Amino acid sequence: MQGQLDTDLSDLGRSQAKSAAQALADKRPFAIVSSDLRRAHDTALALGDHVGLPVETDTRLRETHLGDWQGLTHTDVDEISPGARALWRTDAEWGPPQGESRTDVAARSLPVVQELLARHENWGSDPLVLVAHGGLIAALTARLLDLPVDRWPVLGGLGNTSWVQLSGHGEGTEPVWRLDVWNASANVAGDIL
Repeated sequence: MQGQLDTDLSDLGRSQAKSAAQALADKRPFAIVSSDLRRAHDTALALGDHVGLPVETDTRLRETHLGDWQGLTHTDVDEISPGARALWRTDAEWGPPQGESRTDVAARSLPVVQELLARHENWGSDPLVLVAHGGLIAALTARLLDLPVDRWPVLGGLGNTSWVQLSGHGEGTEPVWRLDVWNASANVAGDIL
């Protein structure tokens, strides 16, 4: 359970990032903003290199801080706290000891989207790509869609280098968001949690 540990991509991860970059390049992104953690940032750089765009980083796009669980395996956590991972997966307001809940993660990352909307007020149909982590993406998506917090767990895990596509409708920094794509992948993903 990596959380905010800063790890490198594996050879498989680099290959997946390259495949995702090729698929996302066809969507003609106009900007890329990434978590500063290497595994996300290197994925963003693969896309940036492919389309000739710089990658902006923002620490607010980091993965969920897993507190006392960070660096442990699922088995370790289950041995230390039986049933806690199941609670964490089903309750968006509960976080690991000394860690963040999904609602904490959404509160941390939502301003990134609001600031980008304000900065790019004439945003057209070309996408702005955020490169982050599965837990953050699920929490931020649930918040943007204004799902009731008790329904946030309906957005399941994401495969590595899979993506979510949202479209905003309306004006300003609080558009109505629509979920267009969930867990899309350039390759068939076998790593969904």
